[in-house]
Amino acid sequence: MKILNDSAVGKIHGINGPIIRVEHIRDTRDFFMSERVRVGEDGLMGEVVSLRNDPPLKTVTVQVYEDTAGLKPGTEVFGTGHPLSVRLAPGIAGHIFDGIGRQLDADGQTNDKKWPVRMLAKPGDKTNDGTFWSEVAETPSVIYKAILPIGAEGTVLSCVSDGEYTVDQVLLEIETPNGLRSFSLAQQQPVRVPRPIRRRLPLTRPLITGQRVIDGLFPIAKGGVAAIPGGFGTGKTMTQHQLAKWCDADLIVYIGCGERGNEMVEVLEDFSRLTDPRTGESLMARTVLIANTSDMPVAAREAGIYTGLAIAEGYRDMGYHVAVMADSTSRWAEALRELSGRMDEMPAEEGYPAYLASRLSAFYERAGYVENINGTEGSITIVGAVSPQGADFSEPVTQNTKRFVRCFWALDRRLAYARHFPAIDWMASYSGYAAELIQGEQAENRRKLLDILYEENRILEIIKLMGSESLPESQRLTLHMAKRIRGEFLRQDAYNPVDTFTPLSEQAAIVAGLLNG
Repeated sequence: MKILNDSAVGKIHGINGPIIRVEHIRDTRDFFMSERVRVGEDGLMGEVVSLRNDPPLKTVTVQVYEDTAGLKPGTEVFGTGHPLSVRLAPGIAGHIFDGIGRQLDADGQTNDKKWPVRMLAKPGDKTNDGTFWSEVAETPSVIYKAILPIGAEGTVLSCVSDGEYTVDQVLLEIETPNGLRSFSLAQQQPVRVPRPIRRRLPLTRPLITGQRVIDGLFPIAKGGVAAIPGGFGTGKTMTQHQLAKWCDADLIVYIGCGERGNEMVEVLEDFSRLTDPRTGESLMARTVLIANTSDMPVAAREAGIYTGLAIAEGYRDMGYHVAVMADSTSRWAEALRELSGRMDEMPAEEGYPAYLASRLSAFYERAGYVENINGTEGSITIVGAVSPQGADFSEPVTQNTKRFVRCFWALDRRLAYARHFPAIDWMASYSGYAAELIQGEQAENRRKLLDILYEENRILEIIKLMGSESLPESQRLTLHMAKRIRGEFLRQDAYNPVDTFTPLSEQAAIVAGLLNG
């Protein structure tokens, strides 16, 4: 693909893996930070990450999201004048994309596909920022709602009638104070810039997962953030699969960041085969997959997190409750570390860049339960898997993640090896949402369950020192109760069609039976 008539043009001076340095820039227009660029005649996609002006040369550093094999000094780099963006349009839900928003399967966002559009706007209508102006039945489970961007206040001058149209056809014209503006179903959303909201709302509604150890002991709110740290084989991916399958979110955005390709294939196959209990349709109909497997370019892994968040924010603004599963943030942090090293930045703890904490904070801060600019309510809940090497929770990614999450589901290798799943360690896990989400009798029962489990842990320490023969009857009863709680409530079989999901009412009945039995 020959690139012509782009704004800024430079030539490659040096190449270091996915990082290229561009010099000899023509003074037609300067590059800018986070600008999307095209590299070479093949148009490899990249992004500006650093700018230097050392007369007589201007130097631009670009991270390339594709394999740089074959590039050489002197190859031209073309600016586009636009930031790295994802296209929000019908054809996202139910499909799989790479880390920079390119579709990997068929029959999704094709330019010539026509969608059944129902127009909500009519000539003469007054419009405001965030107004819904059309609807498209994107999948049997998701209605795509086209939204006017900021600065679209005015009067509808003309619009098409209901019918079938492509995403790029002009369907609406609005007379604004700044002139006539035209709109299609598609809009570009910069992935690194959060979409605007009116205000944040309190996190008082639970995200029901059907997983007893989560809903009953360590709940998460809609709009909340949670981390699932654990060593290899402890069930991080399986736990996220369970949450994605059964939580009561309207849409799932599953980001596979640096994980094995067969895991993404498993998600795609399972979700296509499973039936959504709310709609009776395929679970994939309300799922978006972002695939950045371990064999894909490392720079795209860093961008994939933001691509998923931009898509999630687009659906949140339509009034949906979105759950984002990031698997895993450790692989994303490793991508940051590799890119930082190639750019000769000063390393911090364990080689990670000094801005690791701020990047993690910015990622989790894009969650929340909000009032959108059009007055609707929506939420983004983020659940990030953390993969500390050697299950060392003192390493930088886990420690910095704990600073920014209120829900911490620590997975224990001993529980996993004992075939206790989900292997969430009740001694190391916590939830900062429990006081708001669990109240009344359920809160008292939760306290009793945790007291029994904590007391069991204390008694087991005594047994290690003195043996079990000297235990009084009350402590033996505690051990018996704790064993029942672990086996009948905390342990859950993901492959059992009855046990894989437990409604809240049944969870309460199980707890009452355990405590009163």
